[in-house]
Amino acid sequence: MRSSKFLKAEQAAFTWDTPGLVAGVDEAGRGPLAGPVVAAAVILDDSRRIRGLADSKVLTALQRERLYDQIREKALCCSVAEATVEEIDTLNILQATLLAMRRAVEGLRLKPAKVLVDGNRLPTLDVLAEAVVGGDATVRAISAASILAKVHRDRLCQQLHAQFPLYGFAQHKGYGTREHLAALQEHGHCVHHRRSFAPVAQSRVALQFAIPVVETPPVPVELLAEVQVAPRAARRRRSA
Repeated sequence: MRSSKFLKAEQAAFTWDTPGLVAGVDEAGRGPLAGPVVAAAVILDDSRRIRGLADSKVLTALQRERLYDQIREKALCCSVAEATVEEIDTLNILQATLLAMRRAVEGLRLKPAKVLVDGNRLPTLDVLAEAVVGGDATVRAISAASILAKVHRDRLCQQLHAQFPLYGFAQHKGYGTREHLAALQEHGHCVHHRRSFAPVAQSRVALQFAIPVVETPPVPVELLAEVQVAPRAARRRRSA
């Protein structure tokens, strides 16, 4: 159970400039009825300027794809992380979003001195962090993060469409469009839908899309000792 202090995290207000690397963080996919929520963290390289950075929502798909490649090539480092549908349904969408943001920051190859997060809520981090309302349009590193998160999630939706074409994920990206709601009404929901969201909760389970359970043989005892657990993947200044 999350503490009330965590649930009511307020925007931090740092009035001094923090020396060191600054990471921008943003998310994509809080509103859709299906698929994971995605977050990205980016530390830009001041010596390798990327032209055209903006809030991903005002860019065309072609512009986002072009910028995605440039960000991956020119940024000092970047990281994309997810919170699953199961985590969304268990924690709620806000807490799952903050979890994805924390994972994105922890996945950076370089540790930032400060993190700028789009919006008015902050994930739990071990570095200084500031929430910036409208930051995806005013802070270049956050703009870059919004583009990475958006493109990554759109590509995931293309994969979901190939798996479940009846829902039209490639077109609506999981949002509750009229076509999507009609498909839910007709076919029920699949394993990628967020059951904690009302339109999904009110639909039936699409049994024809149930994923079969495949039983796997137990791992021989003598091999268990050889299994190693991989470690979990655990500045830019603000500009107008």
